[in-house]
Amino acid sequence: MKSTTAAPEPRQLTAKGQATRARILEHAAALIYAEGVHATNNDKLRRAAGVSGSQINHYFPTKESLVLAVIEWQAERVLGLHRSEQFDGFESLEGFRKWAAFYIGYERAYHEGCSLGSLASEIIKTDLDVHDELADAFAQWREIFRDALLRQQRQDRLSNEADAEKLASLLLAAFQGGMLLAQVARNISPLRDALESALDYIETFAIPHDTQAVGTESAARVP
Repeated sequence: MKSTTAAPEPRQLTAKGQATRARILEHAAALIYAEGVHATNNDKLRRAAGVSGSQINHYFPTKESLVLAVIEWQAERVLGLHRSEQFDGFESLEGFRKWAAFYIGYERAYHEGCSLGSLASEIIKTDLDVHDELADAFAQWREIFRDALLRQQRQDRLSNEADAEKLASLLLAAFQGGMLLAQVARNISPLRDALESALDYIETFAIPHDTQAVGTESAARVP
């Protein structure tokens, strides 16, 4: 695979083609994580994914197109999880607490780290023209947090004094930094401390429940 040609335009694939492409991407992501972008080549990927070299070149004719696709694939996995209902849509601070607890409680979190963050740390060392796509993936992640905080402000759950943009950046930085330190320490404590501290700070902007319920016998339960 050469490293200078841009990724090809997406094309319609058969179900079998989609499965083959997904298998190649999954193994490419694992190889990049384990050995780095430069060490990931056709021969290693062919053996790992159980496909032919011609199949790899068919779906990813250049090194750059492969890395771009890996970024997209990994971002879809991370962003899809955050856009799901698993964390109650981040409609309350409790949703953010569930999100933190999910990663803190994940048994291999400090071994594996953040899949997108680990990918980024490898890719930024290269001269491939993929940095904009990588930055966009993190921007979308940050926007999920920001939009949730803005919704909480509109619903009078969070003070308008809170800067949703900055708090979203704080959450993402706490997660990425905490995950990296947890990997180094081989202990989940740095991630737990970083996320809990960030969420405790955000909670200082929370509007008390009884304040929202003035004039009623009881406030509606926060979903």
